[in-house]
Amino acid sequence: MKKISAAQSTLILSLLHSGLSEAKIQKKTGHSLSTISRVRSKHCPDLPRQKGGHPSKLSPSQVVYATRLFHRGKAENAVQAAKIISNMNSQTISATTLRRKLKGFGWKAVVKKKCPQLKPRHRQARLQFAERYKEWTMEDWKRVIWSDETKINRLGSDGKRYVWKQAGESLSDRLVEGTVKFGGGNLMLWGCMGWEGISYACRIEGKMDGELYELILGDELMNSLEYWDKDRSAIVFQQDNDPKHTCKRAKKWFKDQGMEVLSWPAQSPDLNPIEHLWYYLKQRLREYEEPAGGVEELWRRTEVEWEKIPKEVCQKLIESMPRRIAAVIRAKGGYTKY
Repeated sequence: MKKISAAQSTLILSLLHSGLSEAKIQKKTGHSLSTISRVRSKHCPDLPRQKGGHPSKLSPSQVVYATRLFHRGKAENAVQAAKIISNMNSQTISATTLRRKLKGFGWKAVVKKKCPQLKPRHRQARLQFAERYKEWTMEDWKRVIWSDETKINRLGSDGKRYVWKQAGESLSDRLVEGTVKFGGGNLMLWGCMGWEGISYACRIEGKMDGELYELILGDELMNSLEYWDKDRSAIVFQQDNDPKHTCKRAKKWFKDQGMEVLSWPAQSPDLNPIEHLWYYLKQRLREYEEPAGGVEELWRRTEVEWEKIPKEVCQKLIESMPRRIAAVIRAKGGYTKY
């Protein structure tokens, strides 16, 4: 091993501290990489090493600019943002490079959540609703009976389902959700919930109109109130603004019963905790190993799982109402995580 003089060692150390890489020092001094590395290890082992590779084409300020494009709605994905930045700087920036940098800044790509479109009038109505009920206590919310309809598919769902897979793993039953062209089938379910738990459920046959809705209210709702031992004049009934709910026939029925109806803002499923009750029910139905043999079997399973829902699930959902109201106020009537 060739020894070097103190002066040569001092020169190498000076170049290392100035930030030059060992490769550049080798070219400048003529010493081997092993000699330079030995000097570093002996005299300054804690000195940070330069990262190898090509300098990044993207500066931190450009990554921040990309995030602003997303916030302002001028770009939705890395491909669009990379194209805008490339055109501004007359250099090609790949979407892959931008994605890698964005992840380093704590960003991640997600599937767009589908929500009802909120127009200015919807945002205003939602904000007014939230301001009106922001002072309600849990005792107030316990009076509300939450209602809705939902569709339950025999095979799969209308949304996306995710599954983990290994790199290069071929398609198998585990990775595929089968579909059929005919015979899948579904059913429509009406139900409501209160602090005491779930109501009697009703399978909707045919088209839901004002006449059928009145029959459901007079049967399932009234029987549920009797089961809960609740006075109809002491509750507040919640329903969305579907035409069958707000038709003259339904309005007259509520008036005749002396029942208060919650004034509900349009386009606001995120404010209705029963939406999460449907998710809970459908998750229980997914746990069956085999899909239902037909719609009738699906209904039998639905009845069983509906009756098994504990009242604690309903109570936990109702307890989220103050947080939902606060979220709408923070969003100024806009979208919330619910």
